[in-house]
Amino acid sequence: QVQLSESGGGSVQAGGSLRLACTFSRLASTPIHLAWFRQAPGKEREGVAHISTGGGVTHKSDSAKGRFAIARDNAVNTMYLQMDSLQPDDTAVYFCAAAPQGSFGGLDPARWLSADRYKYWGQGTQVTVSS
Repeated sequence: QVQLSESGGGSVQAGGSLRLACTFSRLASTPIHLAWFRQAPGKEREGVAHISTGGGVTHKSDSAKGRFAIARDNAVNTMYLQMDSLQPDDTAVYFCAAAPQGSFGGLDPARWLSADRYKYWGQGTQVTVSS
């Protein structure tokens, strides 16, 4: 079982920045991949960024590239999402998610940001960007 808890959401004006954090408990012996997803009202949940078990490999959605940075510090069991140049379209509930190592078999390049690959989810934190 992995427990996840997000923090750092809030309201900012367009062009501003926010830093989200996700604290996670660890499975006893299984490394975990982590990711950020978001869901806007009336829209499907979409993957934003993924980070590998050790933090050396990341994948980001097209909307996140050049604006968002994902990182993790396994020493303190925390993952981060630094979001810069925020726009109203970024308004959503942001969720962190975890998947045990071995959850990403196959060659589909979209698998890293597919919600069905992730077994554990946090409660979410609201991000609101005003114009």
